[in-house]
Amino acid sequence: MSQAPRAASLDPEDWDALRAQGRRMLDDMFDNLQGVADRPLWRPPTPDQRARYREEPPRAPGDLADLHAQFMADCAPCGSGNRHPGFMGWVQGGGTAVGMLAEMLAAGLDANLGGRDHMPIEVERQVIAWMAQLFGFPDNASGIFLTGTSTANLCAMLIARDRALGVQVRADGVRDPGVAAYASRGVHACIVRAMDMTGLGTSRLRLIETDADHRIRVPALKAAIAADRANGIKPFLIVGSAGTVDVGAIDDLDALADVAAAEGATFHVDGALGALGVLAPEIAPRLKGIERADSVALDFHKLGQVPYDAGFLLCRDPEAHKRSFSYGEAPYLRHAERGLAGGEWWPCDYGPDLSRGFRALKVWFTLRTYGLDAIGAIVAQTCALARDLAGQVEAHPELELMAPVGFNIVCFGYRGGDNAAIAADLQEAGRVAPSTTTLAGRTAIRAAIINHRTGPADIDALVEGVLARGRAQAGRA
Repeated sequence: MSQAPRAASLDPEDWDALRAQGRRMLDDMFDNLQGVADRPLWRPPTPDQRARYREEPPRAPGDLADLHAQFMADCAPCGSGNRHPGFMGWVQGGGTAVGMLAEMLAAGLDANLGGRDHMPIEVERQVIAWMAQLFGFPDNASGIFLTGTSTANLCAMLIARDRALGVQVRADGVRDPGVAAYASRGVHACIVRAMDMTGLGTSRLRLIETDADHRIRVPALKAAIAADRANGIKPFLIVGSAGTVDVGAIDDLDALADVAAAEGATFHVDGALGALGVLAPEIAPRLKGIERADSVALDFHKLGQVPYDAGFLLCRDPEAHKRSFSYGEAPYLRHAERGLAGGEWWPCDYGPDLSRGFRALKVWFTLRTYGLDAIGAIVAQTCALARDLAGQVEAHPELELMAPVGFNIVCFGYRGGDNAAIAADLQEAGRVAPSTTTLAGRTAIRAAIINHRTGPADIDALVEGVLARGRAQAGRA
């Protein structure tokens, strides 16, 4: 019998008191979410608030109720604002109460989804199977949850690299790769970073010119590949954008799939913004060709309205996926035929993380609670609101539409105005919050309509706010 002293525990001595406090915390967050539209979208933290988070590390215990009160006083009113219906600045979803509750359940279970034989693994596999079916991938397609599409794109590039250079590159490293990747000039910056992080080098990424709709020019792509081949450089990866982050352009994915097949290159789709458009019948035809991709990266925390973070990578070839991440079995991570170390599928063999949270649960709850058709209707709604905003802009002589509206992002401006100052003024006012981007050397106000709470009144408030501040700048207020 052990003679060691009883270990200290962090469980409460009074579970009833904790339950009561927990109910108050949950109710506060329900109230906070229910009233999100009634409060300013954003306000900067005060100097006093910031100072409270510059303290020395705590050595002594604190009171949970006091810490909850501090959170409600400081963090709750000074968040980034993406839950608010007027948030249109960046491509971020608004979350739901259901997702919040699922996150609580996942935290309570505290499961590590790196591997082993337990039911949370089956939940993740269920969502992977759903996504394979949704995107027309084979039944045995693999997938994995990650922090976001930036990481998913990086993982997809590693898989493509190993396919082109051989899995031995994992041991030997990248020397002179003799390969190049191709994407449109509008591709997300994380693709550039991924070229760096995979060791291939950013100079081996060819950014191809775009057409009037900001989609990659396929003839220009073919010409760039031909020029590289003439110099002994082979194409290993073509990246298609299912909704560019600046203007929402959707590349001709079917044409890109044709080029990739003809050239023997991997075809990857960055679908962070728009891949879930396949759920909307009026949008899905514009994504034709995504079913031919070797891999698709997407974010459930955008149009899927799942709380942060919930990125995802879907891969056509599960063996190629595993070859890029599995390291065999260290003795302390050995799979077994039975017991807890059993289970045929360990996610740690398909991605960079051994320690993985239960991200799949909030996605599973969201999809099961609302259904795919409801999520698709939200996607269609965001696109309809974008068309309405574009129509208002085009109808008003003081405003100008600065890019075609191909999805749910609208780039526009006040003629002759300082659009960056107008956007900042609106953010500080707290009713609506667009951001800015640069198009053809000019600053545009950028409205990314992603949140399921955004409605026509928010679009009207944005237009009225831009007009009021533009007129004030011009001295016509």
